[in-house]
Amino acid sequence: MLSDSAILKKIERQPKHTAGYKQLVRELGLHGDGRRELTDRLKSLVAGGQLRQVDSDRYAIPQAITGKNVAVGRLTLHRDGFGFVILDPNSLPPNLKSRISGDIFIPPHAIGSAMHGDRVLVEIGAIRPDGRAEGRILRPVSRAHPTVVGKFHYGHRRNYVTPMDEKISQEIIIPPGMEYPKQTTGDTEDTEGTKPGSKKKKSAHRVLGEEAARRASSDDLENAVVDVEITDWPTPTQDPRGRVVEILGYEDDFGVDVEIMIRKFHLPHRFPAEVLEEAEKVEGIIQSRELHKRRDYRHLPIVTIDGETARDFDDAVLVRRLENGNFELQVHIADVAHYVTPGSGLDQEARLRGTSVYFPDRAVPMLPLELSTDICSLRPKLDRLVLSCVMQIDNQGEILGYELNEGVIRSAERMTYTAVNAILEGDSATGARYAALAGQFEMMRDLAMILNRKRERRGSIDFDLPEPVIEFDEFGLMKSISRSERNIAHRLIEEFMLSANECVAQYLENKRVASLYRIHEKPDAKRVYEFEMIAATFGYSLGVGALPIQRIQLKTDRRATYGTGRRPRDIEIPKEVHITPRMYQKLTQKIAGKPEERILSYLMLRSLKQARYSEENLGHFALAAPSYTHFTSPIRRYPDLIVHRILKDVLRHAAEAHDGEVPVGRSLAMGGSSKKGISTSETTQRSRHTDGPSPWSKRRDHADHQQSLEPLGGPIPVEELHDIGEESSQSERRADEAERELMEWKKAKFMQSHIGEDFPGLIISVTKFGFFVELIDLFVEGLVPLSSLTDDSYTYHENTRQIIGQRTRKTYSLGQPIRVIVDRIDPVEKKIQFAVFEEQQPTRTDAARRVSHPRHARKK
Repeated sequence: MLSDSAILKKIERQPKHTAGYKQLVRELGLHGDGRRELTDRLKSLVAGGQLRQVDSDRYAIPQAITGKNVAVGRLTLHRDGFGFVILDPNSLPPNLKSRISGDIFIPPHAIGSAMHGDRVLVEIGAIRPDGRAEGRILRPVSRAHPTVVGKFHYGHRRNYVTPMDEKISQEIIIPPGMEYPKQTTGDTEDTEGTKPGSKKKKSAHRVLGEEAARRASSDDLENAVVDVEITDWPTPTQDPRGRVVEILGYEDDFGVDVEIMIRKFHLPHRFPAEVLEEAEKVEGIIQSRELHKRRDYRHLPIVTIDGETARDFDDAVLVRRLENGNFELQVHIADVAHYVTPGSGLDQEARLRGTSVYFPDRAVPMLPLELSTDICSLRPKLDRLVLSCVMQIDNQGEILGYELNEGVIRSAERMTYTAVNAILEGDSATGARYAALAGQFEMMRDLAMILNRKRERRGSIDFDLPEPVIEFDEFGLMKSISRSERNIAHRLIEEFMLSANECVAQYLENKRVASLYRIHEKPDAKRVYEFEMIAATFGYSLGVGALPIQRIQLKTDRRATYGTGRRPRDIEIPKEVHITPRMYQKLTQKIAGKPEERILSYLMLRSLKQARYSEENLGHFALAAPSYTHFTSPIRRYPDLIVHRILKDVLRHAAEAHDGEVPVGRSLAMGGSSKKGISTSETTQRSRHTDGPSPWSKRRDHADHQQSLEPLGGPIPVEELHDIGEESSQSERRADEAERELMEWKKAKFMQSHIGEDFPGLIISVTKFGFFVELIDLFVEGLVPLSSLTDDSYTYHENTRQIIGQRTRKTYSLGQPIRVIVDRIDPVEKKIQFAVFEEQQPTRTDAARRVSHPRHARKK
């Protein structure tokens, strides 16, 4: 039987204590499932530090490469050619762990054949006294960019593509005959290198304007945006080579910017034919035997509440009063797991995508439209399968009990946030249209406010920062950028989903079932220290008290000063700090409505860690929740689908254990019939939280104790859940980056027509190369370079984070209101550059700017 020890012993016996994957398969005699198990075990051993991956398919015992000062990490390059390697956890050799602090600097000449984003094997060389280290890339372990999107150019001696990712500095050479992609005629492909011109099947995956399609089909590809497959990787003396696999159009053509982002971030966007075929075969008609197994909610006035443009509805809600005066909150979530089975093509594609990605004018869905907008979507007046969480909540917001079961609903109405808000604001026309439901929405509002106050009592943080929204005209062109408005309808859905997610997480944890959790760890002491320094300049503090600082001396410093009479330099490192979510919450309340609210809220958010998915329940710091998961969006998030599978398995086994009977302890007055064979319910008591010690820390300690008492079981092994959590977290970050960068591109494109105009803004960040300003009315951010401040010689003061003029003492500080001119748009990075608007007679510099920007005029 395959085991970790058998793998380690096999590698230890090899020369240099290294072995390849194929070698291990052959020598261990593995076939089929054994190979998959080997892959999983190798990943686990690397993650645990027992092995190091030294090439794409080679593994080594750590001690075998310790003497070489070798580690593995991800390379991130700067546009100027140098880079840094962000080391993998447990990758650093033990002899270097105490000596190195931060990432490994890689000078341009030491990058070799690696490219931005690659996982690389790095040899660490010089280590400075402060822990900073320099190294050189030995070789890439895995490539991040099998394809690169860029602009095509004709050259005198060669054709080439300049990548649109500024961190990929090498041009990609396109050999003769590789300028055009393989073309399709119907369902067949022509030979490689054929020029466009033959009639081809229209792609349903891209949205391009007619002009873009026409120009992309011409013989002239100069400045056309193309996707290139790399055929030969770079060497120290040669640029990479590749072939064009897709012509997207031209950068300024409608829809091309989205296509660029999809390919730049390698978002899976084409469903394989077999996956689409599988989706088309999914049976949408609910069989009577399936209905018999489920609780029937179809007679209740359950509704969905979403945005106006939403097409996939995966949650529906109902609130009503019970005879005992408590609230009953029903949250029904689309039962996607009923249709997407483990190991199927649909499941593998959903895991690959991890999440749906939402752009301003379209989405890249996790599931094919047949499921995401039809069979799984809780459309009105149609029977739909759901997983239901029905909670009994008292007037203080405490969940007295809950029931989880498989159900069937028939949504009474497809409501929008705007319509629900209008009803609650007393709009007579909207109220008359939905008269039968108006009373329910008022109860929803009351319950949401109660739940929100409960979260506030326990210390949950609510920054509630607005998001930018781009508005388009009837031709699909941008007409404005505004701040999103969150109304009470958004708030009530948010509170209801939070409650359901907590109940499911608590239920699975109490059942000792291995599951996925949405975790948010405590912030690092260093980040808290940095925030406190900035907050103090505004007269605020988180209230952590005097921050403990540990002063250390590096061994290298002590050796260097030994016998010289000089004292080794002290390095200050923030020690562990006592920080609770309530401290953040109280500060957000203090700054609410103040001019500095936007700045400090943003900085507080940056001081926190990123939430992620994990098989280990570490609690959710920002929500002050000891147990939290994602259960409410299985149409668009893969972790939610996994939680559904685990929950359905637990409910099915619980029902079998009780032989179809509902367990004792159920205290909810439930609507609908109770049939033999329905899934079981679970009720639990929850303690009320006061302003005492944070329940987050107390409950977490208790859970940690329980964790150590008995092993976890469940339908999905913990090791696989770990991999799913890591993959899903990475997919989520990739999607966030793509959405954020496209939004910045859209803003830059919109501001192109406003060059020369001036706007009021707020300084949101100050750096040594200038300061960033956010325009108050447009939610647009740009840089005022230090070099553009010509009325004095300015210097950046790091201790106060200010830029100060040496002669005039004019100061630019964080949070300072300022008026700026839109000076220019960087054509490569699509970033906006501002200049300070001076209320004075124009100088020669101002006059020159007015000449170069004839549209310059004071905005009225």
